[in-house]
Amino acid sequence: MICRLRGIIREQNETSLIVEVSGVSYQVFVPPSIMQRIAEKTLPTGEIELVTYHYQQLEVGKGFPVLIGFTSEVEREFFERFITVSGVGPKAALKALTVPIPAIARAIDEGDLALLKSLPGIGDQRAKEVVAKLQGKVGKFALIQGKAEAELPVSEARQGLEEEAIAVLLQLEYKRQEAKEMVKAALSRNPKLKTVEELLNEVYHQRMQEQPA
Repeated sequence: MICRLRGIIREQNETSLIVEVSGVSYQVFVPPSIMQRIAEKTLPTGEIELVTYHYQQLEVGKGFPVLIGFTSEVEREFFERFITVSGVGPKAALKALTVPIPAIARAIDEGDLALLKSLPGIGDQRAKEVVAKLQGKVGKFALIQGKAEAELPVSEARQGLEEEAIAVLLQLEYKRQEAKEMVKAALSRNPKLKTVEELLNEVYHQRMQEQPA
């Protein structure tokens, strides 16, 4: 089994790399969110080191080996955990990881079905299965840091929740900046809030705790 490669990138396209190792070239498929960071992971010598997941792709009457590449052991570990969900095989998971792994891990932990459904090949039912199988088990992957971490997308559902709560606070005569800070703080304390009512209750309880005795 091939578990790690270090060599020179000879070719690169949207889905894979051709990596030459001691005169032998390997095709390595790379998840889209990781492919976006390949340039920053390439060494000054032109070499790159990839942690790989090696499996046998089976088709009618034949099978062939496939390598999927990652830039760290923890990325590969997340991938291996992701494919334990029924119906999510290596090929499907490879295409689905269009969003940085920390964002996907947080979506799983928070039950953010909107973000999970936005991943290619992950519909409503599969998103629910991902949450049911992995919620509470992927927290460490949400801690992955890197350049992409600062650019993590916010799901439409989460963004809509924040905006609606801020709108209510504005009607209650809070200033916009104050309202935004209260909402952000509430979601930071309890990221599993799912409705505006729950979010505003969290804001209220926090303000009560801040009141002098």
